[in-house]
Order: sequence, then C-alpha cells, then structure tokens
Amino acid sequence: MKIDHALPLEYSTEQNQMNILGFWIFLGAEIMLFGTLFATYFTLVDRTGSGPSGAEIFEIAPVLIETFVLLTSSFTIGLGVHAMRIGRKKAMMTFFAITLILGLTFLGVEIYEFVHYVHIGAGLQTSAFTAALLTTLGTHGAHVTLGLFWGLFIILQVKKQGLTPKTTNKAFIFSLYWHFLDVVWIFIFSFVYLKGLM
Repeated sequence: MKIDHALPLEYSTEQNQMNILGFWIFLGAEIMLFGTLFATYFTLVDRTGSGPSGAEIFEIAPVLIETFVLLTSSFTIGLGVHAMRIGRKKAMMTFFAITLILGLTFLGVEIYEFVHYVHIGAGLQTSAFTAALLTTLGTHGAHVTLGLFWGLFIILQVKKQGLTPKTTNKAFIFSLYWHFLDVVWIFIFSFVYLKGLM
C-alpha cells in the first residue's frame, strides 16, 4: 500500500480516495431519497382531511433545540476532523464523542416530538399530511440513529488501532455523513417547520 505523505491521512492511499469518491456517490443517492420525501411532503402538506395542520401541531421550542443541537454537532465533528488531521487522537475521540452526545440529545427531542404528535391525534394514519410529515422526520431520525452507532464504532476503532490511513478514512467518511444529515435538517427546519408555522 503506497502512502502519499503530502495528503491528509484519510486521502493518503488510492483506496482511501476511491472510498471517499464512492461515498460522495452514495450521498447523491441519499439526496434523491430525501428529495423524493420532500416532494411528497410538499404535495401532501395541505391534505389534512379532518386532522390538524402543521400550524396546529408544531411547537417552536423543540424545533429550535433540535436545530441548535444538530448544528453544534456539525461544528464539533469538524473540530474532530481537524484534531485527527494534526494527529491529536484523544482530542479527535473527545470531539466525536461530544458529537454523538449531541446527536443523542437531538434524537431524544425528536422522540418526544413524535410521542406528542401521536398523543394529540397526528399519527401516520390521521391524514396524508401527517403521514408525509412523520415519514420524512422518521427517515431523518433513522439516519441519525444509524450515525450514532456508526460514530461509536469509529471511536472504538480509533481507540484500539490509532490514527491510521484506514481509521482516518472511515472517520472522515463518517463526518461527511454527519454534515449531510445537518444539511437535510436545515431543509426540514426551513421548509417544513418554519413554513408550517406561518
């Protein structure tokens, strides 16, 4: 395995570069998935039937908490990648752990939100609007859940194996995934919640 020392460790081998390119292609497919969910939501947003509308069920406080927590986690994962690039293993692991704690906090607030929606009668079968809403939010939440397990395995690998071309490549790819989830959330915050509250 030929290592190019002029490049950051996560890009240092040809295989690593191909892994990152492959992951960008995968993210393109994820964009199509969420694009389809958003298109469905925007088509069905006014189909409330006898159920509540977004303005009736959305609460701004949980949404602001979710947004603050997730955007902060994007910052901490960036600090983790920076620490990784300068060879600071403990700092990298700490920032990744903080990112996961923030992700878990986000998930906790989202679960509270789901329980609240169902409690007030806005379940999957209430209307086309609530079905599209819960499917979109649930898909994002499922991605965050996957990210929590993935990030934990990255931290454990780095702890055991150190900062190698292989572990840094995996950590960098995970950071791309996490940033992607934050970008998707910005769209959800802007076009689902803020628009729905108006």
